[in-house]
Amino acid sequence: MLLKRSLPKIRWKSWVKPWQQVDLLLFCLPVGVSIFGGLMILSTELKQPVTDWWWHWLVAGIGTLIALFIARCRYENLLQWHWITYALTNLSLIAVMIAGTSAKGAQRWISVAGFNVQPSEFAKVGIIITLAALLHKSTAATLPNFCRALAFTGLPWLLVFVQPDLATSLVFGAIVLGMLYWANANPGWLILLISPIVAAILFGTHWPLSAPLVLFKEIALGPLGIIWSLAMGIVGWKTLPWRRFGIAGIGAFSLNMLGGELGVFAWNHVLKDYQKDRLTTFLRPGENLLGAGYHQHQSRIAIGAGEVWGWGLFKGPMTQLNFVPEQHTDFIFSAVGEEFGFIGCLVVLFVFCLICWRLLHVAQTAKDNFGSLLAIGVLSMIVFQLIVNVGMTVGLAPVAGIPLPWMSYGRSAMLTNFISLGIVESVANFRQRQKYYF
Repeated sequence: MLLKRSLPKIRWKSWVKPWQQVDLLLFCLPVGVSIFGGLMILSTELKQPVTDWWWHWLVAGIGTLIALFIARCRYENLLQWHWITYALTNLSLIAVMIAGTSAKGAQRWISVAGFNVQPSEFAKVGIIITLAALLHKSTAATLPNFCRALAFTGLPWLLVFVQPDLATSLVFGAIVLGMLYWANANPGWLILLISPIVAAILFGTHWPLSAPLVLFKEIALGPLGIIWSLAMGIVGWKTLPWRRFGIAGIGAFSLNMLGGELGVFAWNHVLKDYQKDRLTTFLRPGENLLGAGYHQHQSRIAIGAGEVWGWGLFKGPMTQLNFVPEQHTDFIFSAVGEEFGFIGCLVVLFVFCLICWRLLHVAQTAKDNFGSLLAIGVLSMIVFQLIVNVGMTVGLAPVAGIPLPWMSYGRSAMLTNFISLGIVESVANFRQRQKYYF
C-alpha cells in the first residue's frame, strides 16, 4: 500500500491530450490496411529472394509517427509556409530533371543517402496545400480565381508530365478537380476543363461510321467528337461570361475541335506502339495476351481463381508461382482476390469506403475553409487512386502505374499517404469540440 502511494500516478490524459480530438477510426484504418498490405507483399515474395514486406512495415511505422506528430501541430501554420512549400515542390521536380535517376524509361527519382526518393509523390501534398491556401478566402466561384488556381498548379503538373509520369499527373488532375468543385467552382467550368481530353478520345472514334471524316491529309473528324464539341459550345455559352456575339460558345467549340485534332495527331505521330497498347488493351481483353495485355490478363485470372472465399493466405497458386508481374506494387489487389476471394475484396473496399467517409466528415466539420479544402484534397487523391488501381487489376481501366494507397509497395507513396493523413488529422484535432461525434 505504501509502495502504491509512493509511485507517481501516470496521467494518461496528459499523454493523449494533444490528440484528444483526432478521428481515431480514420487513423486506425490506414494503419490496419498498411499491416495487411505488408502481409500481402510477403505472400507475393514468399518464394523470391527479396524482402520488401518488412520495408513496407518499417516505412509505415515511420509514417505513423510522422502522422502523429503532424496531427498535434496546428494545420493553420501551413498557410504561413504555403509559398515556400510551393517553391520546394517545384524545385524538387526540377532537380529530378537535372540529377534524377532513370528507370523503366522515366526519370522520376532522386538518390538520397542510397535511397530512391520520388519527389512527384510528395508534390501531391504540395499541390493540396497550395490550392487550399489559394482558395480558402478567394473561392473558385469567380472565373479569375478559378484561372488563378489553375495557373499555379499548371507548373508542377507540367514538370511531372514531362518526366514522364502520366500516372501522377492524372492524380494531380483529380486533386485539382475535387478541390475546385469543393471551392464552389461552376460545374460547367470543370466540364470544359476536361472536355479537350474527352474530345481527343472521341475524335479517334469512328462510330457510327466505318471511317472518320477526312478533310485534309492530317485532319480527321470523328462524328462523336463533332457532337461533343457542339455540346461543349453550348456549355461554354451557358456558363462563361463572354456571351455577346456567342464568343464563349465559339471559344469552347474551337477549343474542343483543337483538342480533338491534337489528340489524333499525338496518337498517330507522338505515342509509340507500346504506349498505345498500354492505353487500349483493357478494351480488348482477349488480345495481345503475351504482350501489353499480359499483366492485366494474369491479374484477372488470379482474382477469378479466388472465387468466393479464396485459397487462403500464402496459398494462392498464381501468387506463389509469381505469375502476376509487379504484384507487390500496382497489382497487389490481385493477391487479395486470389487468397481471400470475393469476400476479401469486398472487405478491403469497405475499409477504403470507411476511410473516405471519415475524410469527407472531417471536411464537413472543419472549422474553416482551409482545413476543409485540405481534407477534400486528400479525399480526391485517395478516391482516384483507389478507383484506377482496382479498375486496372480487374480490367476496367488501363494499366496506369497508380499504386493502391497504404497497400502497394512504395516508400515515397507510403510516406506521402501518411503525411496527408496527418494533415487531415490535424484538421480534425483542432476543430471545435462537438457535442455529438459521428
